[in-house]
Amino acid sequence: MASVVQWIEGTRPRTLPNSIAPVLVGAGAAHHIEAFSLPWALLALLVSVALQIGVNYANDYSDGIRGTDANRVGPFRLVGSGAASASSVRLAAFISLGVAAVAGLVLVALSGRWWMILFGAVCIAAAWFYTGGRRPYGYAGFGELAVFVFFGPAAVLGTLYVMSGEITGIGIGSAIAVGSFSTAVMVGNSLRDIPTDVSAGKRTLAVILGDKDTRRFYLALVFVPFLIALGMAVRVPYSLLGFLAAPVLLPAVRRVAGGRTGRELIPVLQFTGLAMLAWSVLVTTALVLD
Repeated sequence: MASVVQWIEGTRPRTLPNSIAPVLVGAGAAHHIEAFSLPWALLALLVSVALQIGVNYANDYSDGIRGTDANRVGPFRLVGSGAASASSVRLAAFISLGVAAVAGLVLVALSGRWWMILFGAVCIAAAWFYTGGRRPYGYAGFGELAVFVFFGPAAVLGTLYVMSGEITGIGIGSAIAVGSFSTAVMVGNSLRDIPTDVSAGKRTLAVILGDKDTRRFYLALVFVPFLIALGMAVRVPYSLLGFLAAPVLLPAVRRVAGGRTGRELIPVLQFTGLAMLAWSVLVTTALVLD
């Protein structure tokens, strides 16, 4: 039976910036137009984090029963390692997704934006079918697109809209930036796993592009948020604070650009996630100060 520490590790804490960053920036964009609500922001954060944990457990379960994790060099997996049964990990995924659903329903009820129930249902379905079901889209090269959409525009603009009832240019720019960062986290992860994914028949975008082009794609993605921060500075000069996140990202860039492979790429996920979180905190601060 898996220990508490192993269950916590199974949530993949290094990926949690993917769920925290978009809510921060979305709330900052709402504050910028004087529509911020702390209780609603906390509910949105609970929805986002619970979805992230749910999708991580779902991936652990689905990849584990398919044998994809048998020779993985990445973070600890509950099913793949044999530490927990597949059914218990599946239950943990369902519980996490259930928490997200309940928190989302409360948020919808408070805001009165009832159509967003459908939006939430789509997010939960996307979380499960990323690696679950008979034809998981994560095995067909669409995982990166889904990460961009759901951890970028969906999460950022969803947070902004539920508070304000509108979408702003600042919100759109921030959504693209966070989506690019989130996608870069996944690309770095997939870059590391190219050899094992090929042998397991998992056709990620990294497998399709190959090692060299995947590295170029990663570098392009992490450049986008800083370009957007520069563009946002036309309206919000403090947005230039986002460039202070660059040193946090540098260790990851060096590993990817330097041709590192296998376990040497594991820190890429952590440093990219931390850079995303730092960028989001800094840009949110800029929006509040403005």
